Amino acid sequence: MFAGQTWWIVGASEGLGRAIAEQLDAAGAKVILSARSEQRLQDLACKLRNASVVPMDVTDAQAVQNAVANIGKPDGVLYCAGTYDPMPAQEWDAEKVELICDVNFMGAIRVIGRVLPQMIATNRGHIVLIGSLAGHTGLPGATGYGASKSAVMHMAETLQADLFRTSIHVQVINPGFIKTRLTEKNDFDMPMIQTPEQAAEACLTAIRSGRFSTSFPAPFAWVFTIGRYLPRRLFLRLMGAGK
Repeated sequence: MFAGQTWWIVGASEGLGRAIAEQLDAAGAKVILSARSEQRLQDLACKLRNASVVPMDVTDAQAVQNAVANIGKPDGVLYCAGTYDPMPAQEWDAEKVELICDVNFMGAIRVIGRVLPQMIATNRGHIVLIGSLAGHTGLPGATGYGASKSAVMHMAETLQADLFRTSIHVQVINPGFIKTRLTEKNDFDMPMIQTPEQAAEACLTAIRSGRFSTSFPAPFAWVFTIGRYLPRRLFLRLMGAGK
């Protein structure tokens, strides 16, 4: 389905975004690569068959507007820019939490808010937002991160509701642990952790499926999707809260 399409990957310089860009390129798509690090993007673009680079800081509204003006009208937009610091409430770092929310959620708001009008005008487009298993329910040590991902997932639901009878397709994909420089900060066990390549393959499978929401990897993802319906105290004990 990707052959001949143009996809804008926001957050393409590292980890999952980089791996998705590589796999979309291999599937025959043209990819537009955005992130703050122009050099990292250029290095990636040189390895791909059909890629262009549009550096952008998602926390800068004007930079986002300039990027949107430069990319034309892509068939799809995939937002996976993100940052993370493990942080319990007892160690709340105001600046770090605000940055996490700014990049993970407000960045998505800035990007989608500026590409959606042209999609509505043409009644075509595909929006894919990367959430997280951590967005399903509150977890220990996920101050900022879990809330920002939950907000992204809720925004996807709202977009789907409003665009349900249009030709604009909305999807949200919620991965578990992925081996990146961000998860290297964790000092706890990370069940069923995946490489960026494995996670990217799962993301492309989810996009091809057409499902609105996909959480992976199973069965680890079931803990979070079912956990929302468990008594809260039981779920927190399962998650090791308070240890």
